Amino acid sequence: MAPPCGRGAPPLVLIALSAAFLTYNALLSPRSVPPLPTSFPDATAAAFSSSSRSRRLASGGSGGPRPFHTAVTASGSVYNTWQCRVMYHWFKEARRQARGADMGGFTRILHSGKPDEFVREIPTFVADPLPEGTIQGYIVLNRPWAFVQWLQKADIQEEYILMAEPDHLIVKPIPNLSRDGRAAAFPFFYIEPQKFEKLLRKFFPENKGPITNIDPIGNSPVIIEKESLSRIAPTWMNMSLAMKKDPEADKAFGWVLEMYAYAIASALHGVGNILHKDFMIQPPWDLEIGDSYIIHYTYGCDYDMKGKLTYGKIGEWRFDKRSYENKPPPRNLPLPPNGVPRSVVTLVKMVNEATANIPNWESYAAE
Repeated sequence: MAPPCGRGAPPLVLIALSAAFLTYNALLSPRSVPPLPTSFPDATAAAFSSSSRSRRLASGGSGGPRPFHTAVTASGSVYNTWQCRVMYHWFKEARRQARGADMGGFTRILHSGKPDEFVREIPTFVADPLPEGTIQGYIVLNRPWAFVQWLQKADIQEEYILMAEPDHLIVKPIPNLSRDGRAAAFPFFYIEPQKFEKLLRKFFPENKGPITNIDPIGNSPVIIEKESLSRIAPTWMNMSLAMKKDPEADKAFGWVLEMYAYAIASALHGVGNILHKDFMIQPPWDLEIGDSYIIHYTYGCDYDMKGKLTYGKIGEWRFDKRSYENKPPPRNLPLPPNGVPRSVVTLVKMVNEATANIPNWESYAAE
């Protein structure tokens, strides 16, 4: 792939999808590793035609069932695996409820390149990781490449996709929130395209429209038409790689770089997003469940025994997924002390209920 495009340069995705675009010397670094695969879904200049990008804040959906397929990427690490097992438990619980009609199939996209012992427990598609040396310590780069492979090779019956993550707990059935060709996405306060307009113009040229066309989203949670995601995914993958190669972008965006890459790719393909603030909550900052569908437990929850948040300092009581990077959490985690917000209490209760009902959890966590 050519270097990131600026004003007057050819559209990035057209370069990315040409037959010879994925040569390692042009794309990544002088290190000697195998070239990336070259068989990707086709894209044409039509992907860049202007389209309606009407966008609104929304809180719900309506209409008849429009099933979506839930997809979660995972590395195969202990850390990712126990989260996937818990997540899949709550997916099944939500889908079997009366309001779960839109929730279709489920796939864990395992980008380790090989099956693991849980492929019979969780529906799994095995994807290849990027070549050694490509990710530069940023394992999230495997996510868009895994989606490209899955979309190209898997038999996906549903016409919509929900991109979710292992650390998502589904609190209640999720309806298909997308509408009229627009995806449904959660707005992240820390995705700020206008703040980085000068930098982002390397990847989103002025002739593609105002910087406000880039929505403040990541790739998850997002409900999107399968056809739209099939067009976006190769661009998202190559945008992530190009941004990681760019020192300025890499420094500015850090661990959310791939989220910016997805937002840019979505804008380049003219796919607007309905922004759903109630798509998910993120404890400990969100105190109540409210009307949300997902609990995203990305932040550590630390409290003293009086129920006071001690964020930035290990609490007398804590739940932090990073405490279980090398070993799954045991059953019956201690509940928070009185005064801790309902969102955190619900999170721990849901983890406990899942581990109590997932077969062989005790022996799995004891290994």
